[in-house]
Amino acid sequence: QLSMKIRVGIVGLPNIGKSTLFNALAQKSLAQAENFPFCTIEPNVAPICLPDPHLEPLGTLAHSDTVTPARLEFIDVAGLVKGASRGEGLGNKFLGTIRECDAICHVVRGFEDERVVHVDGRVAPVEDAEVVNLELLLADLAHVERRLERMTGDDVRQQAERVC
Repeated sequence: QLSMKIRVGIVGLPNIGKSTLFNALAQKSLAQAENFPFCTIEPNVAPICLPDPHLEPLGTLAHSDTVTPARLEFIDVAGLVKGASRGEGLGNKFLGTIRECDAICHVVRGFEDERVVHVDGRVAPVEDAEVVNLELLLADLAHVERRLERMTGDDVRQQAERVC
């Protein structure tokens, strides 16, 4: 069966509103949204069908038995911290979940509220975004290095020739 499902991982530091955004997108309270880091440990998943006014007429025109709309599957991922690419916090779990996603929705905290704890004790959106981006890049680099270690010299040359 053809699947029209796109998995979107919602990522960011702990306590920035990922679960709140996830619940808003799901239009129900599926994820626990609390004021402490790593409130989300297991990823929460919400499948959302995308409305398409052209789908039914196309299905009728094609004499389809069933018409299946495209779906987005939002995944509320545990908060990422500095050092996640080395296994800090829930890093390995976080990065494993992200690898299974087709797209990333990066949430950055831009609000001040002394009642909501920030993992670093201050709100700095640009630096927070850089932490997440760097950890994702370092995880990708480590993945490429592991793949290169498994390849023979001939395999590496063939891969390099394909790229060039």
